[in-house]
Amino acid sequence: MRSVELESFLKSFLLFFLSMTLLILALFYINYQKELQNLDRELISQMNLCSYTLNCSEYKIDFIPKINKSTFRLYKNSKEIYSLYPIKKSDDFFLKIYMPYNIYNIRVSSIYIKTIKELLITLIIVTILSILFSFYSLYPLRKALLLTREFIKDILHDVNTPMATMRLNLSLLKNEIGENRKIGRIERAIDNILLLQENLKHYLLSHKLEIENINLKKIVVDRVAMIEKNYINLTYNIKIDSNIYIKTNKKGLTRIIDNIISNASKYNIDNGRVDICYQKDKKILTISDSGIGIKNPSKVFNRFYKEHDRGIGIGLHIVKKLCSELNIDISIESRVGIGTTIFLKFH
Repeated sequence: MRSVELESFLKSFLLFFLSMTLLILALFYINYQKELQNLDRELISQMNLCSYTLNCSEYKIDFIPKINKSTFRLYKNSKEIYSLYPIKKSDDFFLKIYMPYNIYNIRVSSIYIKTIKELLITLIIVTILSILFSFYSLYPLRKALLLTREFIKDILHDVNTPMATMRLNLSLLKNEIGENRKIGRIERAIDNILLLQENLKHYLLSHKLEIENINLKKIVVDRVAMIEKNYINLTYNIKIDSNIYIKTNKKGLTRIIDNIISNASKYNIDNGRVDICYQKDKKILTISDSGIGIKNPSKVFNRFYKEHDRGIGIGLHIVKKLCSELNIDISIESRVGIGTTIFLKFH
């Protein structure tokens, strides 16, 4: 189950379960209060009968001086439950029929335990119903996501043929007319499309990443060599020792570095620079640019967020996702008109 499906499932489950639980708790509370009232009515009824027959196996009998209390009513205190009755030809005493409070409390506890058991059984049933309801409500979403995913997979597969044709014809065109700025722009556009294709592939077909021992400088140099030919007006500075090895997944790290350096190049200024440096003592790789900067750095890792017309806003979201999978801490600092720096902290 993907994260969006899990989120939808949990929200549906919680909405249904909490709504039903609150309703059931209210109903059980009302029913519990009614049970206590029924118990009190039963007790007063038995005491009334006892006052006539004086045959009271569950109750005790006493005579007390008349006090300012009503008769034929149930009274409670911490010691006993009792009722008072008038005595014929006696103006000074009441007949008192009572039950020790601990016995009354036992009967109340039995009602409470019974209510709790019934409540737990009901909540278990509600939990099962909530799960079934959530799966039922999730089915159309899963079906739509599956169709969308399959559709995008087919498009990504079909894109390979025209892209290969375009690159082949560009290569033939370059042989005929030589290097040309317009051809360079087309090549950069093709590389951007291919990068987007790779991002979408990872987004749709993400698998468990295997950990390897990777030479960091080699990967960075290889990626810069691939990207810098499309940005001949930029200067790339790499400050990484040749003996730096990182335990991570090669494809995942390549995807991360590709996206970051590509963005640093794409949104740079004319004759700008991209600086890539590794701090060995802190295990931090920094990628800085002299570009246009970002207005809202805290939002750049959000899915589909973008501040410019180019792209669809999933590149850095995928970078963030890959960093989480590879246990890499990523952070960003940016100032508009000055540039952006991204920090990758390895563990």
